[in-house]
Amino acid sequence: MLRVQPERCPGAVSGGTGTMALMARAAADSSDTGTRRGADGAPGPLVLVLGDEELLVDRAVAATVAAARRARPDVERRDAAASELSTGLLADLVAPSLFAEPRVVVVRGAAEATKDVATALAGYAGDPVDGVTLVVAHAGGARNKAVVDAFRAAGAQLHTCERITRPGERLDFVRAEIKRCGGTSTPDGVAALVEAVGSDLRELASAAGQLVADTGGLIDESAVHRYHRGRAEVNGFAIADLAVAGDVPAALEALRWALAVGVPHVLIADALADGVRTIARVSGARGGNAYALASELGMPPWKVDRARGAARAWSEEGLARGMAVVAEVNGAVKGAAADPDYALEKAVIEVGRARRAR
Repeated sequence: MLRVQPERCPGAVSGGTGTMALMARAAADSSDTGTRRGADGAPGPLVLVLGDEELLVDRAVAATVAAARRARPDVERRDAAASELSTGLLADLVAPSLFAEPRVVVVRGAAEATKDVATALAGYAGDPVDGVTLVVAHAGGARNKAVVDAFRAAGAQLHTCERITRPGERLDFVRAEIKRCGGTSTPDGVAALVEAVGSDLRELASAAGQLVADTGGLIDESAVHRYHRGRAEVNGFAIADLAVAGDVPAALEALRWALAVGVPHVLIADALADGVRTIARVSGARGGNAYALASELGMPPWKVDRARGAARAWSEEGLARGMAVVAEVNGAVKGAAADPDYALEKAVIEVGRARRAR
């Protein structure tokens, strides 16, 4: 579906990989790479948004449109899904205007485009239309990589928006997001916020901004508990901690409460998987210093200490069974099970049994 869409989301995020890049993604308003940019600060004719972290993609697109409108307030924005485009529709979107009105065309999901549309996008990069900024979002990977290569070769501005998956990266993101909103944070405050809210980047960004506004700027553990007390008690990580510690009745009670207040099934399943995987990683690692081990495993020291305590009760056989359980429930909550509530309850019980396996 093609549509003209007003700008809604301020702020830009871009950068590469690693801790500093994650901070740049959260904190920067206009950082990108590439060579083609207008002399008046407007984006160039080609912009490539590469990666599959939706919040970062949205911010990169919004930043491009905002930059275009700062240079020309009358800029029109048009959006299209690559999977729904034909070569004819694409040609219409980027066709020169009779009155030379500036335009930003956003094509999302380039990896899902048909072969003909992908070829057309790659070809367009070699001869873009004056007055049109074409923003192409590609999730990464090999499919339709020729589009990415063509935009890179043409000097497109590049925003990298890789998915944030590691716990340490998520902590870095929250820390940088708080700073971007004008606040400051303590390590225990950042850890508590992630534990209270979960792994969804959009929810973490929203919570960080709200906390900065509500607290006057300092985000420490007490502030998080004060504003997120109810949710902190029922998030997936709290359920996982109880399950891997063997307190199945308490884990089931927390699970039922979490489901009652609307915590998504997939977040609970992900937390269970993270809990068992963390036990396995800490059990298999050598070294006595929590900080050294935390650095080696890419997780905060407090999490290493907690996992070490729980790991003493787990055997290798139990960990193998636990890994199988969390893999099964992950598929169940994503559509394989008719009753995802029951699937999660069963998984909590089975994780508790796996802990006792010898």
